Amino acid sequence: MADCNHNCGGCSQDCASRAQEPINPTSDTKIKKIVGVLSGKGGVGKSMVSAMLAIELARKGYSVGIMDADITGPSIPKMFGLNGQLFGDEEGIYPAETPLGIKAVSINMMLENEDDAVLWRGPILGGLIKQFYTEVHWGELDYLLIDMPPGTSDIAISIIQQIPVDEFVMVTTPSKLVSMVVGKAINMAKNVNKPVAGLVENMAYIKCDKCGHEINIYKNDVTEETAEKYGLKVMARLPMDPDLANAADEGQIESYEGTLLENLIGVL
Repeated sequence: MADCNHNCGGCSQDCASRAQEPINPTSDTKIKKIVGVLSGKGGVGKSMVSAMLAIELARKGYSVGIMDADITGPSIPKMFGLNGQLFGDEEGIYPAETPLGIKAVSINMMLENEDDAVLWRGPILGGLIKQFYTEVHWGELDYLLIDMPPGTSDIAISIIQQIPVDEFVMVTTPSKLVSMVVGKAINMAKNVNKPVAGLVENMAYIKCDKCGHEINIYKNDVTEETAEKYGLKVMARLPMDPDLANAADEGQIESYEGTLLENLIGVL
């Protein structure tokens, strides 16, 4: 690019000066589709959506894996009750497996204590995520879901450039602030020519446990407006559900019986 200053830190342009060599998984890994669950904003429920999407796909008979790429804020092991360490040998790393057969890798299954802080700089974080793709024996999967880190920094860009993500699911909330930041993530996906399957609105409402009335948390829900702005569809509106939250807290998210992402699964 003519105006390039060769500082790739905040740039998402797919140009020759920042091109990275593609990476390959283990020889016994065969993945049909890779889906990144992205937002741009932290705390909106990317991990919850990743977990529920994996569960609903698995219940439909698909083979599914989750790569927890949010290295500094991993949530997947806690939700699924995966407390053991990952096993590895000279041939690679073997993912943990949930009762439903969902395969998962996360930094929290490599730490001595689950609350140990990961005080690593970007290149090391990127290197670990690369290992999660190249050195894990994922086997044959219909879907590999990547629980993406928040933001549009080098870590997210490295994932997009090196791992062949097929499309993204974008997670948002009714908040105007969140929608603005989500817009940045949508634009990042567009800049690298990756399609977005649709928006999932988390924390959309609370349902009264006595009468079933839906109570909106935000006065002005801008999700439909955001979807229209970027030419997307809202594929699901997820409530603030105490049963789901408690199941995740107790490491029993697979026990939650609700179906939340049926429309999304239909387009993946």
